[in-house]
Amino acid sequence: MSNSSSITQFLLLAFANTRELQLLHFWLFLGIYLAALLANGLIITVIACDHCLHTPMYFFLLNLSVLDLGSIFTTVPKAMANSLWDNRAISYPGCAAQVFLLVFLISAECFLLTVMAYDRYVAICKPLHYGTLLGSRACVHMAAAAWGSGFLHAVLHTSSTFSIPLCQGNAVDQFFCEIPHILKLACLDSFFREVGVLVVSVSFVFGCFVFIVLSYGQIFRAVLRVPSEQGWHKAFSTCLPHLAVVSLFVSTATIAYLKLPSISSPSLDLVVAVLYSVVPPALNPLIYSMRNHEIKDALRKLMTGCFLEGINYLLSSA
Repeated sequence: MSNSSSITQFLLLAFANTRELQLLHFWLFLGIYLAALLANGLIITVIACDHCLHTPMYFFLLNLSVLDLGSIFTTVPKAMANSLWDNRAISYPGCAAQVFLLVFLISAECFLLTVMAYDRYVAICKPLHYGTLLGSRACVHMAAAAWGSGFLHAVLHTSSTFSIPLCQGNAVDQFFCEIPHILKLACLDSFFREVGVLVVSVSFVFGCFVFIVLSYGQIFRAVLRVPSEQGWHKAFSTCLPHLAVVSLFVSTATIAYLKLPSISSPSLDLVVAVLYSVVPPALNPLIYSMRNHEIKDALRKLMTGCFLEGINYLLSSA
């Protein structure tokens, strides 16, 4: 039995016992990490550099890419390092930082996805009021509210989780410091305090999900009234992937934080954690941006400009 005051480090989940499988996990995570880094980095660069994309929708997409970069940077590099060096240890402050950053970024992303659904609802269902409802000041306020809500959630959960006495050792059965697995180490008389906070937070997340579904429902209704098969196809091909990614994100996060211990298993916990913390940052650029013709055109212009500048530099230095 150990007390949280004497714990200086936690032991994360070992992906495998054999060196070959550890290296396989390293290369798999490295591929996902680099793909997310490249895609989100390109989106941030393109939106920031192209003045034609300085609109509310792309402003929110830029914020989403920043959150995705932060989210995958919080968990994956440490997991890759542990697999590469065959080391499970993470310091107590490092574990607290992971919990804070992950809750902050995931909560902010959930609120931001809700704002993005509202943006699409106003653009399609109330186009005449779009400039009024989503002016530059309103967009900044909504994005700031999403970031601020995530920060408050992170402060609440981190302070609540790490103020609970830990009596069940220091082995966290996950590849990053996840609150439910830290709570498994808590003394029984303190366990339900943080569980209550989790239930309230997940209720807010579920409320955001309901708002997103209702917003897209109104969008579908508005589109179906227009007798245009091309318009139907565009709306459904855009909105349905959005809903699929949001559903995956919300459902897996809810399962991870509210599932009963009786149905918990290391393999299930690992899959669920990957689906809500690693997959969305890699998928969001593809679903929200790379299928967008304006983003593709801006990216093409940026790459062409960089290529021509490189050629001119080489010619001038020759």
